[in-house]
Amino acid sequence: MPFGSPGGDVQCQAMLQVFLNINVFGMAPQAAVEAPRFAGYSFPGSFEPHPYYPGRLHLESSIAHEAGDALRELGHKVFEWDDMTWLAGAVCTIVADHDNGVLHGGADPRRPAYVLGW
Repeated sequence: MPFGSPGGDVQCQAMLQVFLNINVFGMAPQAAVEAPRFAGYSFPGSFEPHPYYPGRLHLESSIAHEAGDALRELGHKVFEWDDMTWLAGAVCTIVADHDNGVLHGGADPRRPAYVLGW
């Protein structure tokens, strides 16, 4: 399952969410990359000047508001992203179905991307 995304510090978070969507939750690749995402910023940023936002968590707007409210009650500083924002990464993947000899692709609509096959 090769996959990747641009996105700086959100890159690994977006990729992990897609990986889990496919390999733990059994989602099809396209559904997995289109699923709502979140990202935490409770660590110094990788890029100069290394901004640091303890407790900050961004959720795409299609994540239930009750989830954000519950996280606020736990002390997180929750912010809402627009749905399908490029800020949540843009993962593309190919999943090999060895049993059927088929490759399944997923291309994230958060940025210009597509899957082609023959």
